[in-house]
Amino acid sequence: MEISEKDKAIGVMDSGVGGLTVLKQLLNVMPSENYLYFGDTKNLPYGEKTKEQLIEIVKEIFAFFEKQNVKAVVLACNTTSATAYEELKDKYSFKIYPLIQTVSKCVVLDKSLDRIGVMATQATVNSQKYTSELKKNNPAVEVFEQACPMWVPIVENQIKDYDEKTVITGYLNSVLDFNPKKIILGCTHYPYLLDKLVKYAPEDLFINPAQLFANYIKQD
Repeated sequence: MEISEKDKAIGVMDSGVGGLTVLKQLLNVMPSENYLYFGDTKNLPYGEKTKEQLIEIVKEIFAFFEKQNVKAVVLACNTTSATAYEELKDKYSFKIYPLIQTVSKCVVLDKSLDRIGVMATQATVNSQKYTSELKKNNPAVEVFEQACPMWVPIVENQIKDYDEKTVITGYLNSVLDFNPKKIILGCTHYPYLLDKLVKYAPEDLFINPAQLFANYIKQD
């Protein structure tokens, strides 16, 4: 029996558990939808890979989603949104939602946010995609991007025994020196470290893009 468009699943993908922060918000705002989550632990961390490698990885995952006949795919991953989305966005029958491009539109709706920090993977920072997308939507905004390569392995491997102050503030202080109005947690793994981050900066300084992203997808 053929599945109706309404009943088809929404695919959600990331390099591991990070995208679950997005899936959680999607379940909150669209609980009646069906979801298919692809956590690509085989290829993590994405942040250390080249653009070409990431495009090939995403192609393989999209091929899986095609076989599953999904109606849309959520790139619950900043790194692939930065590196693979533009290359692949028009090549599939399903709609693709990229995280960075979507969240950047939402963040700059508040014009008072004229200085924004971004904490992300090395590949995302190398792409400068947050800077270009934020400036596309608000040319006056100033952006500082900081790579945090140690954070994804800590989350994925559930590492507890590390020098928290050094590992957290080593990256965070560089962003705080920029004096941002807000800091985007530009990797879906990073909200898992929010309880550590708030020891060194106010909680309302941080933006977890997952909620903005999920709300946008619901309204689209």
